[in-house]
Amino acid sequence: MSDIENIARALQATLVNREDLAKVIEEVSSDQRIAMMESIDGSGQAKIWNACEGHGVSIQDLVPASLGPLKPVIFHGKNSLPAFTRFQKRFCRPSADESADVLWGYNYQPATWLAPLTGPGYFVAYDSESPLGGVAIDYRRVPHARPSDWPEIHDNKYRLSRFIYNGMVDYLRRVSEHVYIGRATRAEKELPNYFLLCREDPTR
Repeated sequence: MSDIENIARALQATLVNREDLAKVIEEVSSDQRIAMMESIDGSGQAKIWNACEGHGVSIQDLVPASLGPLKPVIFHGKNSLPAFTRFQKRFCRPSADESADVLWGYNYQPATWLAPLTGPGYFVAYDSESPLGGVAIDYRRVPHARPSDWPEIHDNKYRLSRFIYNGMVDYLRRVSEHVYIGRATRAEKELPNYFLLCREDPTR
């Protein structure tokens, strides 16, 4: 049975077991893990979100403080939308003279023709006490600096960003060591939009 068949089988249950799912995810290579994650559709993501209730995550899990400022960590993403479902979120610790209790980040769009229209989707992430998830990814706030190879910073009223990111806050729950499940909210209302993130192990 292939890795993708294994994950599909784990998601067949009405109530998904997070521990079983995490085991399947973590016993394969990084490339296999990303392919596995990218095979999961919106209904599977909704099941995973429910299965991961109460399983916390912190900004330290996403980007270790030991990595230092402005050193990006890449997360491969798959969302539950009907189109343009693959993306990346890229996070980093802020500049050395900034508070260490946040991360800076943006959404990388592989479709290069689309990226100038939708904008980079910058955000600030921080630890959250919300029951929705342990980390909030807040598009209402944007960094004022960035790594040199990241795109120009714009707020989320820029171009089509106003229809995608403006006013949005995503919350993350832990699936496994490398994989997290997110859900979007706007105006404190939960949206039926989910996404999976698979972390690349950072290099020092």
